[in-house]
Amino acid sequence: MPVHKMFLHVRLQAMTPTRDVDLASRWRELLARYHTLSCALDRALQEEHGIGMSDFEALDLLIDADHEKLRMQDLAAGMYLSQSALSRTIARLESRGLVTRAMCADDRRAVFVAPTDSGRALHAQARPTHRAVLADCLDRPEDAPRPDGPQCG
Repeated sequence: MPVHKMFLHVRLQAMTPTRDVDLASRWRELLARYHTLSCALDRALQEEHGIGMSDFEALDLLIDADHEKLRMQDLAAGMYLSQSALSRTIARLESRGLVTRAMCADDRRAVFVAPTDSGRALHAQARPTHRAVLADCLDRPEDAPRPDGPQCG
């Protein structure tokens, strides 16, 4: 039996019913918090800048990479999307003129993605909104009252 499977087998045997319930509960809390945060981000970015959360995240990673262009494979490594969902995201950004795609001259299987000037401008406008929602949702205790508005909760 491979080592990782032996480790998992031992961990599962050591799992108590209380620990099992606690883990499942913590997992569900994490999912709920992610859902609340992603909905707040999507709503604020869409209302204020006409861009969805996934589209913004792709732009954000491209621009934060501090390279002229990024291989699609490297972008995918930093995203939470499947390969096909990322391809659709990049296609949306490309159709809006926010990114360009180009084949790699050395490896025809590789595709490079680069933000355009329009993409950089939209990112610069939307980034403060994105960061404000993150701060509102992540810098407060979960049970703290939230202000009215498009933020969390």
